[in-house]
Amino acid sequence: MFIQNALKVKNNIWRYALGIFIIFIFTQIGSIPFIIAIFNKVGLEGAANLDPSKMMIILENSNLTFFYTLLTFFVGFIGFLIVIKYLHNQSVLSITTSRKTIDYKRILTSFTAISVILVLNILFSFFTSSEDYILQFNLNDFLILLLIAVIFIPVQTSLEEYVFRGYLMQGLGVMFNNKWLPLILTSFSFGFLHFYNPEIMKLGSILLVHYVATGLFLGILTLMDDGMELALGFHAGNNLLIALIVTADWTVFQTTSIFKYIGEPNVINQSLFSLSIIYPILLFYFSRKYNWTNWKGKLTGKVK
Repeated sequence: MFIQNALKVKNNIWRYALGIFIIFIFTQIGSIPFIIAIFNKVGLEGAANLDPSKMMIILENSNLTFFYTLLTFFVGFIGFLIVIKYLHNQSVLSITTSRKTIDYKRILTSFTAISVILVLNILFSFFTSSEDYILQFNLNDFLILLLIAVIFIPVQTSLEEYVFRGYLMQGLGVMFNNKWLPLILTSFSFGFLHFYNPEIMKLGSILLVHYVATGLFLGILTLMDDGMELALGFHAGNNLLIALIVTADWTVFQTTSIFKYIGEPNVINQSLFSLSIIYPILLFYFSRKYNWTNWKGKLTGKVK
């Protein structure tokens, strides 16, 4: 029923193509303050020769850089709201869920589940290899980080979810009249969206498998639950906890978090842990809690 919501609105193919373009333009507008700040810091010539891997540390104030990075998504989200309202005549509710109201309890449940798993995982890693972590906690810097993260990270993760698990999932579903192709296409496009992340530069393109699988996991949550609430909660919890608890020189969010990881990352172990343990456990938990049935029909059926 979730994808079928798009049958009730203006769903021409050209509207979705134009909508994605408009959202992209808004995100680029949102990046202008960051670009100006970099120009003011290093000048025009310095900015032209800037190593992309140094982009997140060039301002020498991680909280400021963090704010500028998330501001891009904030402005992009405004563009998204304009697109669905004026280009598709669609409500936020219908692009979020097939339920009569947005189920905030589902968002909180998913947020809590991934938060508990992440905290336990980080604690286990810290106590088994404490030499790979340094404590960098500074109360003033952390409080600023907390304020920025709590306000802006849910906007950042919601934009990604609304674009991939909502806007594109529904649009491609109407276009192809099935559910499996939108699930696959949105998962791969979500994965390759992260191609230029610092993690990819550090760990290699093999990490894209992890991002694609994450997109697939979130897409399955959305289709099986007939709504995006679980995906919204998961994504927000994942990014928020990571930004606040632990950072590293090679992560996309280099923050004034509590800990800094200085060890050598193992991409295989990290990805396998998520793909073989975290995602299956959460799928099993949610399927039991919300009584999911008809997996084949919901994941591969026709859009009628």
